[in-house]
Amino acid sequence: MVGFGPADVPPSVAVKFVGAGAAGCVADLITFPLDTAKVRLQIQGEGMAPAAAGGGSALKYRGVFGTITTMVRTEGPRSLYGGLVAGLQRQMSFASVRIGLYDSVKQFYTKGSEHVGIGSRLLAGCTTGAMAVAFAQPTDVVKVRLQAQARCAGRAGRYCGTIDAYKTIAKEEGMRGLWKGTAPNIARNAIVNCTELVTYDFFKDTLLNSTPLTAFSAGLCTTVTASPVDVVKTRYMNAALGQYSSVLNCAAAMMTKEGPLAFYKGFTPSFLRLGSWNVVMFVTYEQLKRAMMAANHNFTSTQ
Repeated sequence: MVGFGPADVPPSVAVKFVGAGAAGCVADLITFPLDTAKVRLQIQGEGMAPAAAGGGSALKYRGVFGTITTMVRTEGPRSLYGGLVAGLQRQMSFASVRIGLYDSVKQFYTKGSEHVGIGSRLLAGCTTGAMAVAFAQPTDVVKVRLQAQARCAGRAGRYCGTIDAYKTIAKEEGMRGLWKGTAPNIARNAIVNCTELVTYDFFKDTLLNSTPLTAFSAGLCTTVTASPVDVVKTRYMNAALGQYSSVLNCAAAMMTKEGPLAFYKGFTPSFLRLGSWNVVMFVTYEQLKRAMMAANHNFTSTQ
């Protein structure tokens, strides 16, 4: 068979699954400080009077680089990577499902048809986003809590490390604590997955040939649509036991005490992180798929 090679064969589900998880980990390693800054800004002002929450002198963090600088000065450089282990655990289970299985689920909904409409893409994005949360929710809760805790001189953090966080949450709040915020997380990731993958899919197919530009554009669209749910999710996941009676109570408290702009706290680091995360992840993902397919082709050729 002349001219047949790895480029002629679509990547298998296993290649996409492993490649997406590995690419997600690479992207997290590079962009994690921006994610931590986003979390700190999202929870800032919680419980303050409206004036202080809106920008009074009591605010500790101001802007992306101001937040990063403050954290490094008061807690040390390692604070920017608090929760990284849980973050990598999350990507191996989360990105593998929501990105690695996206094409397969999309094909399932289109029943193998070559024509893929926007409805099928949205449905596939919602499905894999919800599936990913079902697998990765405990890792997300631990990641957010470790990112949110401040370790200043003379004051211990809420948790000593990743394993301690899993154990402490399960002991103090029960197994439900590890699944806290599942509903807003499903909503957030359905929005993120639909916007991110569908816009990436659409731009890649019709408008742009540049993977970095396509991925960054998808990141901007995703941040605009998902930010309000993301802030509520972070607040609710990080909340102490009994602080909020429900997700809606958390959202209502934000609106009452801090106003509508509270739902866009941390927007800039969220956009920078998601945009750069998408660039790194999708570029790495495409390269890993090619490399694994080439390796598999070379291996089978020698058999």
